[in-house]
Amino acid sequence: MSGPPIENPTVSEATNDAVPAIDCIGDSGVRKVGDFSRRHIGPGEEETTKMLSACGFQTLDELAFAAVPESIQSTSPLNLPAAKTEYQALHELREIGAMNAVARSYIGMGYHECIVPPVIQRNVLENPGWYTQYTPYQAEIAQGRLEGLLTFQTMVCDLTGMDVANASLLDEGTAAAEAMALCHGVSGRKHRGENRRRFFVSNECNRQTQEVVATRAEALGLEAFVNSTEEFLRQLMADKKTLSCFGLLLAYPLPIGAIEDYSALVAAAKERGVMVVVVADLLALTLLRPPGEFGADIAVGSSQRFGVPLGFGGPHAAFFATRDEFKRQMPGRIVGVSRDVHGRPAYRLSLQTREQHIRRDKATSNICTAQALLANMAAFYAVYHGPEGLRDIARRAAFLARVFAAGLGRLEEVAGVGVPDHCFFDTVKVSTPFGAKVRELAAEENVNLALVSERSVVVAFDETKSLSELKDLWRYFNLGKAIEFDAEDVVRDLGSETAAVDFGPHNRTSDFLTSAVFHRYRSETEMLRYLRRLESKDLSLTTSMIPLGSCTMKLNASAEMFPLSWPEFANLHPFAPEEQTRGYDRMFQQLEKWLSEITGFHSCSLQPNAGSQGEFAGLLAIRKFHESRGDESRDVCLIPMSAHGTNPASAVMAGFVVKPVACDEQGNIDLEDLRAKSAEHAERLGGLMVTYPSTHGVFETGIRDICEIIHKHGGQVYMDGANLNAQVGLCRPGEIGADVCHINLHKTFCIPHGGGGPGMGPICCAEHLAPFLPGHPVVAQPGRETLGPISAAPWGSPSIMTISWMYIAMMGPDGLKRASQIAILNANYIAQKLDLYFPVLYKGSNGLVAHECILDLRRYKTVTVEDVAKRLMDYGFHAPTISWPVAGTMMVEPTESESKAELDRFCEALILIHGEIEEIESGRMDVANNPLKNAPHTAESVVAEKWERPYSRERAAFPAPWLREHKFWPAVGRIDNVYGDRNLVCTCEGMEAFAGGE
Repeated sequence: MSGPPIENPTVSEATNDAVPAIDCIGDSGVRKVGDFSRRHIGPGEEETTKMLSACGFQTLDELAFAAVPESIQSTSPLNLPAAKTEYQALHELREIGAMNAVARSYIGMGYHECIVPPVIQRNVLENPGWYTQYTPYQAEIAQGRLEGLLTFQTMVCDLTGMDVANASLLDEGTAAAEAMALCHGVSGRKHRGENRRRFFVSNECNRQTQEVVATRAEALGLEAFVNSTEEFLRQLMADKKTLSCFGLLLAYPLPIGAIEDYSALVAAAKERGVMVVVVADLLALTLLRPPGEFGADIAVGSSQRFGVPLGFGGPHAAFFATRDEFKRQMPGRIVGVSRDVHGRPAYRLSLQTREQHIRRDKATSNICTAQALLANMAAFYAVYHGPEGLRDIARRAAFLARVFAAGLGRLEEVAGVGVPDHCFFDTVKVSTPFGAKVRELAAEENVNLALVSERSVVVAFDETKSLSELKDLWRYFNLGKAIEFDAEDVVRDLGSETAAVDFGPHNRTSDFLTSAVFHRYRSETEMLRYLRRLESKDLSLTTSMIPLGSCTMKLNASAEMFPLSWPEFANLHPFAPEEQTRGYDRMFQQLEKWLSEITGFHSCSLQPNAGSQGEFAGLLAIRKFHESRGDESRDVCLIPMSAHGTNPASAVMAGFVVKPVACDEQGNIDLEDLRAKSAEHAERLGGLMVTYPSTHGVFETGIRDICEIIHKHGGQVYMDGANLNAQVGLCRPGEIGADVCHINLHKTFCIPHGGGGPGMGPICCAEHLAPFLPGHPVVAQPGRETLGPISAAPWGSPSIMTISWMYIAMMGPDGLKRASQIAILNANYIAQKLDLYFPVLYKGSNGLVAHECILDLRRYKTVTVEDVAKRLMDYGFHAPTISWPVAGTMMVEPTESESKAELDRFCEALILIHGEIEEIESGRMDVANNPLKNAPHTAESVVAEKWERPYSRERAAFPAPWLREHKFWPAVGRIDNVYGDRNLVCTCEGMEAFAGGE
């Protein structure tokens, strides 16, 4: 087999992967040597047999046949390539990657080459101790990443000059769209009766950002009005009352490098009650006056150039910062500081009542997946460099741009180039009558420039560029003719770097990154220890199972993660010429085909970069379909009461009116209520959002009837793919009757959660919806021109799709099916073991659950489900999902990656906790001073000299025998959530005073 060498040959040396495996599972059911699935799937053959016996079955097929309704079971196997070994899959993907051409990029447009500090790449991006955690809802065992996210928020607030920032959003485009939504909400309250529906977007903003905002605006019934800032200011001054405009979006600096003076425009907008949003470049803000200082209400943008690879467009962490008065309307998550039971400062997610999982259709946004891993990388980049280092990087890029422009000035008469006479940062817009020829000459030498028109070329500089490259750039603009001067000659004319990089009235004069964390870690030794210290405060999959229901915290195999750092995938610009991206194209085609086969649908879009975005895109496709048939009035979306919080929030964002559907006592959708609601809204019925298996953890037998009822009344069925991991190889959404579904690649297909992101939520749909999949304004996708983009990059977050490609390639059709079966087995094994202690709330028609089960704790009078969650931390476990979808319960999902031994350990922990509950409930233990109410127990509290508790230190810290071998200590005690919301601190500043109490 030809191709470039494998970067990690030891992958095969430590295993028998050199032995090819033709099938995942042989006829005998015994897995073959070299089969990846035997490492991905936790239970071995003997364990599987024992667990099946405990559940009353002899084979996995028998169990699956009983759990999945016969009417929806697939009759044909998955038509996918046979499983590959790790070695084979890595080799094939490396060959695909070799089809990409990694060029030197000067394109800009919101994406820049950068240097990932090796200490961050190795110890964060490539470290399962950082990328395998779940969203930090259990804050006591998530203090490390929460501290990192607070540092990110501090960095953003400092650089933008704003009061409060969130812990990241998905990308620049969606952040701008979220800003528009916030402006509209605030305007509606401040200017009641004026019906302001227009949002001005500067035509100088990145094209993809303009279009993502326009897509969101159209869905909400708003108008994204694109024009020049000069024209908008003229209209503002002409109409002193209102333009029916509630906000405006500006770029700073402009993508073509210019630095605009917005003082007159901002003043006029403020006078007329128009909110101002600025899309800013974080690196530029180290040198330029921040938006908060010239009157902006919101600042958004991307933190990608702070040490996050290009990745062909993602994943990257967007930022969103605003004024204090708007913090409760801000989308996304906010990390704040509270205190624990011992009075020590502790981090937590603040103001969660704004979020979709609580407010549902009234949430500030549908966003549930942020970009926590990438936000932490950006924060650590700022910690690594400090304010001085960031200034140096920014000044160097700006200086290169000035030297380049000055050199072009020497060519002006010869080559006819025109250089800008305005102030600019790191990007130069060059006028030339030979734009296409200049770009062609550069491309021949593997250099990418941005051609904005036939007579304009944009050249963007960054920290990876150097003076030695300028002579070649000048030669391209000189149409290939030799240059008779060097960069050093131009530098001598310009003078010192400090003198040359002067922005006059735009210069930043305020300090930033003054907190100690940005000044403390200058050596790699100290930086390494800092990162390790934070990592040790987080419980990840490296410690124990994370049994979160509906979240699927499965193995993220090392072989799946390797390609993420390969240059041929990591270092491509999303708008590179198509001849340089053929490897990505090949991977996309294969992945789309595989996902369509798995779901039983006709087409697939990989653009949505989160499950929430997949929901939004799928619902927009349904709306566009109805509109294409003249059914504009179909604006009602039926959603079961048990649905994920993102479902109603997404429906509202897509312009639907949400109508809830009741569930029966068994947790299933109430078919009679569904029939009644469908008939009641028949003329306006747009669709139904349904999760399958249900949010209550069972395969509803009436799912075909549900789909037929909706179709009968003219609606479409959107299936939430959150629980697709129980369907793969067993049934298909497209065969069940759904019209479109999203797929959480960060769940079913092994992209790690990263402590709260990244994620991917592609959608698959039936043929009649295919024309309405999202398109893109920069990279054409034929046949997808009806719907605009919903993500900034054409394929969302492409670099992490290598993970799902590897997973599917290595599992093969039989391995994927077995994974689903084992997921169902593991869940039923836990349900069977714990039902006696914590009754399983919902079961299917055969007394079985699907891939997760809900344990009922509502009968206890003195102990809450939160107490049990905190006590599980003392046993070394992350809690299951608590009080959702039913208050007072726990939803447990073990995944197929956990072995029987780990499941037994988890069950033993809950059984031991049940014994403690019985002691409390019976009065044998104090109802207020007991191991559950005091949990979690920190090492500091256990070794404290004074111990005034009616149980031993040993029982507090080592309640189970296995904890003697390895103990994970929570970093803080139980956190006071109410105090944190009442005393909101969302940056590093003020923490010392905060720790002192009220």
